[in-house]
Amino acid sequence: MSADFAHTLDPTILREYDIRGVVNVTLSAQDVTAIGRAFATLVIEAGGTRVAVGYDGRLSSPDLEAAMVAGLRAAGVDVLCVGCGPSPMLYFAGATEGVDASVMITGSHNPPEYNGIKMSIGGNSFYGADIQRLGEISARGDFAEGSGNVERKDVFDTYVARLFADYAGTNANLKVAWDPANGAAGDAVVALIKKLPGEHFVINGEIDGTFPAHHPDPTVEKNLDQLKALVAENNCDLGFGFDGDGDRIGVIDGQGRVLWGDQIMVLLAREVLADLPGATIIADVKASQVFFDAIRDMGGNPIMWKTGHSLIKSKMVETGAPLAGEMSAHIFFKHRYYGYDDALYAAVRLLSIIASGDESLAELRDQLPQMINTPEIRFDCAEERKFQVVEEVKARLKGRDGIEVNDIDGVRVLSDDGWWLLRASNTQAVLVARCESETEAGLDRLKAQLAAELELSGVQVPDFG
Repeated sequence: MSADFAHTLDPTILREYDIRGVVNVTLSAQDVTAIGRAFATLVIEAGGTRVAVGYDGRLSSPDLEAAMVAGLRAAGVDVLCVGCGPSPMLYFAGATEGVDASVMITGSHNPPEYNGIKMSIGGNSFYGADIQRLGEISARGDFAEGSGNVERKDVFDTYVARLFADYAGTNANLKVAWDPANGAAGDAVVALIKKLPGEHFVINGEIDGTFPAHHPDPTVEKNLDQLKALVAENNCDLGFGFDGDGDRIGVIDGQGRVLWGDQIMVLLAREVLADLPGATIIADVKASQVFFDAIRDMGGNPIMWKTGHSLIKSKMVETGAPLAGEMSAHIFFKHRYYGYDDALYAAVRLLSIIASGDESLAELRDQLPQMINTPEIRFDCAEERKFQVVEEVKARLKGRDGIEVNDIDGVRVLSDDGWWLLRASNTQAVLVARCESETEAGLDRLKAQLAAELELSGVQVPDFG
């Protein structure tokens, strides 16, 4: 170990689930090299010697990838560089290339000036206290020392072939629209549709780190406007959109309607539960009650868990669940796959289901109970207050008649009208709320209940939409 290279990181980049900052403001190449050395130190502590590294299509990513490789090698681990592609391609290399850890340089769905790092060791999520340890090791300069080797290997074709391997559709006449949003999944989408039957239409397929068409976040409906137009113009049966690094999916049916993460999960779970009756299926606390009821009705074991892709993935490993997901549309398949979140793989599985059945995606969507809900509402609350507010609300609700309170992640309150949720963000100084009911009147009552609780805690009530 050596303390000669102590380096203090901006604490704002050390997030709960990953590292993220504004390039050359809070996150520089020097920072990334220090993070690489610190991460390699922990890999060595865990008995590892080899790390896979990939990067997305942001303009800053090649330089930050080089900085990361330099840091890893300086600590003495060998590096397998897989090049530019979606995060799931890096995860695929991590699962198939005999490495001990993986590092992805990606800003995910953030604006172009941002970049970041996602990490795993031994196939397990690397988050929370582990990320804080990177800052501590770097500040002390307490790095391992060595001289690791570097190998470059193109896994792109193997990855795309693996995506296609689980396609089992029989209808070769589907029309499908695709929008990679100029993100890192673009080349993989173009290569994949050459293998898939049917007629395919792609927009924004060129990888461009400035994201000229629209913001690369498919969970915000306005970012799906171009995909909706493409579906309408070509009379497509369905459409897929992706985020900046290809681990989150957006889905549009043939009528131009969005299917949100929990709705997508219900459709995907049918096939999984047909193959594995009684299996555990996980969704986060923001998911609709429709999801939990549907999984139970199909004979599955639904588990509600904390929001956060690292937390969901860890719970998946703990329970042996073959499928898990979030409202943010991270979808994790262990059933016939590797257990990580891969939006392209989720698209293949959903497309396979539609191309093997007699019903369109729109018809399947119409079969789901139609709930009325607010969007996810995020509103400012001081860092030192956000968790206190949730605890205050929970204490007031304890033992109240006519409601059921789930406090696995914040407060989710179930009543005859439906449910409402209040939780503190793990990554920002905000509170997050959502309400859902079968009727407008019920939704209004839920919003009023939530507003009353916020007022009692001295929080300015947001516009619930």
